[in-house]
Amino acid sequence: MPTKRIGIDVVPLSRVRELVGPDSGPALRRMLSPAELLNTSTPDGPDMAGIAGRLAAKEAVFKLFHVGGQPVPWLSTEVLKDDGGWPVVRLSGRAARLAAEAGLGEIEISITHDDAYAIAVAVSAAD
Repeated sequence: MPTKRIGIDVVPLSRVRELVGPDSGPALRRMLSPAELLNTSTPDGPDMAGIAGRLAAKEAVFKLFHVGGQPVPWLSTEVLKDDGGWPVVRLSGRAARLAAEAGLGEIEISITHDDAYAIAVAVSAAD
């Protein structure tokens, strides 16, 4: 019988401000795919809450894999929007392999943020 797995993570928006600062270098490009960067760009600059929410969602998804001592597969875990604007997870490469090894089915995520933090929850059934 499948069991449910839940992952949760919180990211302070102050962390994102550091990642997009002038001295940050390419750090954010190592964590967000080109499609995610496009989704978090606004005419006024980076969407800090959107970036924080995606980072939290990626960490929450990673927790579903139940692997320790490994880095988060940042670029092979994408958090995009469906046609209705809801966040969806797309796995490829290493993230897809880890999900398959964990016996995960479809992954659902929810993201919320306020002035200081973004929080994400990921849920999946595992064999």
